[in-house]
Amino acid sequence: MVQAQESSGPFEALGDANRREILRLLGLGEKSVQEIAGEFPISRPAVSRHLKLLAGAGLVSSDRRGTRQVYQLQEEGVQAVQDYLERVWGDVAIRFRLMAENTEKDGT
Repeated sequence: MVQAQESSGPFEALGDANRREILRLLGLGEKSVQEIAGEFPISRPAVSRHLKLLAGAGLVSSDRRGTRQVYQLQEEGVQAVQDYLERVWGDVAIRFRLMAENTEKDGT
């Protein structure tokens, strides 16, 4: 079994559906590991591993509150991913529009 590195990049972290769902849940507000694990058909240790990888990618952070570990989105990491996607897809949209405007309607 291949173990995930603690400090993976954000896009590697986003490559897993469970991690994307964790980010969606945290987008609704901070949650404890127990609250997050309650939303998944996987074990609590598996959720903790996903959270550790997300934290290593700079997408989430956590605070200890008594006996609970509470997670929240890390705004800087999420913003960096959003900025990158907007740059990439913005360029693609501009190129597509230019191509569409410069293509003759008869297909030539």
